[in-house]
Amino acid sequence: MVYSMDTSSPSSSLFAAATALLLLLLPALSAADDWQAAHATFYGDETGAETMQGACGYGNLFEQGYGLETAALSVALFNEGWSCGRCYEIRCQGSTACAPGGAPVTVTATNLCPANYSKPNENWCNPPLHHFDLSKPMFLRLVTDFHVGIIPVAYRRVPCVKRGGVRFEMKGNQWWFAVLVFNVAGAGEVKAVAARGSQDGQWVDLSRNWGQIWTSGNSRQVGQGLSFRVVAGDGRSVELDNVVPQGWAFGQSFEGRVQF
Repeated sequence: MVYSMDTSSPSSSLFAAATALLLLLLPALSAADDWQAAHATFYGDETGAETMQGACGYGNLFEQGYGLETAALSVALFNEGWSCGRCYEIRCQGSTACAPGGAPVTVTATNLCPANYSKPNENWCNPPLHHFDLSKPMFLRLVTDFHVGIIPVAYRRVPCVKRGGVRFEMKGNQWWFAVLVFNVAGAGEVKAVAARGSQDGQWVDLSRNWGQIWTSGNSRQVGQGLSFRVVAGDGRSVELDNVVPQGWAFGQSFEGRVQF
């Protein structure tokens, strides 16, 4: 459903501005009391080199816009990869190691913290525990001394804020088409993708292979210019027309003109 209004009068313009401001504030207001308890650790060093790649299918997190503001999720939070791309606000609480002021960090889920069933205890990433394995720079922002190793935290989902449009990296080979969907704002995670080739003009639903890599299971899309329809975890969808030109090569990335 599409709503419209006459904004030619000053009163209408003022109403439109107030409505827009309210819509922006509603998510923050509704999320004010939805903090949940978890724990956090870190992996890697200050460079973040060990956080690259990972179980979501992302590659160089700096080139893809995620940087060091990332986390690996415990098995329960990772949800078999469907949570890849989600954004979380995390704050240290209940520890003498918490940094003064208690300022939170905001991170994107880009990896899995795998379960370890061989240890009798302190298996922080085993289900059903909620745990965040942060990049070291993010952990350092939460604590006074990283040697503490692990801290209790509170966390909540927050809307993702990304620069530019939704992006696509061409994967697969000449016999098997796949695409990585990344830089997704709003809900962050993707629950459905469809592709339309410039030659056949038909929408084809893709299936999630792993992480945020989606595939048609064949080579039908190889060589065609491509449009994509992306459905986010909150049900919102965007169509990105002609985002990939004909003659594309595997490994190339393309940015759409639309964002959530």
